[in-house]
Amino acid sequence: MPRRISRDARPARQGGHFVSPSATGAKKAAAPRHGLARVLSKAGVCSRAEAARRVLAGRVAVDGRVVRDPEFPVVLARQRVTMDGEPLVAARRLYVALNKPRGLVTSVRDEQGRDTVYRCFDGAGLPWLAPVGRLDKASEGLLFFSNDPEWAARLTDPATGPLKTYRVQIDGVPDAAQLARMQEGIEDAGEHLAAHSVAVLRRSERTAWLEIVLDEGRNRHIRRLLQVLGFEVLRLVRVAIGPVPLGELGKGQWRMLEAAELEALAGAAAGSHANS
Repeated sequence: MPRRISRDARPARQGGHFVSPSATGAKKAAAPRHGLARVLSKAGVCSRAEAARRVLAGRVAVDGRVVRDPEFPVVLARQRVTMDGEPLVAARRLYVALNKPRGLVTSVRDEQGRDTVYRCFDGAGLPWLAPVGRLDKASEGLLFFSNDPEWAARLTDPATGPLKTYRVQIDGVPDAAQLARMQEGIEDAGEHLAAHSVAVLRRSERTAWLEIVLDEGRNRHIRRLLQVLGFEVLRLVRVAIGPVPLGELGKGQWRMLEAAELEALAGAAAGSHANS
């Protein structure tokens, strides 16, 4: 089992009951409604799909009445939600960095029975966490996890997310025209694939290491981009997400993101994309 690097977790937000006794009548009138499964997911207790399963199984009640409709509208400021008879309490928000090893699938469970990234958390006693973005099975490097869906959505949205930096070994040496083409972009399967920036780090007679920065990440983005240009990816490592580097984190190891890193990530999008 991969060794864990433990650091103090950042108590970003403390959990609490969804009932808000201090809410005024005016605030209650303006309170938004959300589907019950979304309420559970936003509380950070499980994924939205798992929340729907729990609702359908009759494990969730609203104001003392069991509700089996995952889309049942709930106003958090007015209604009391319980799960398995206990008041629903928002989970303490966690933000985790993992050095994903090659060969693991970025998924909670895999229909083909392949090992997933959650193997790296075996025995850690962590609450439910979801991957923030993805790395394919053959890729490795920095991958975030969190039980804060809103934070995750901001990081994965191309309009608000930070730049992502990769080190990529390919079976060839690109010339200046090919490097320019990577930044101009190509069309593949109806999608425009381009790099925010590309640089050659080192080269040999037959291979080269590139630093590729993306401002959005489509499915197998780098592999597809390079394949169209005639290159096969030999190794792909994500070495940074915005201002947070992979650093010395060993393969299969994880740590909590620090408060300063979370603040830097929050401010990274405006600076990075403004210079695009």
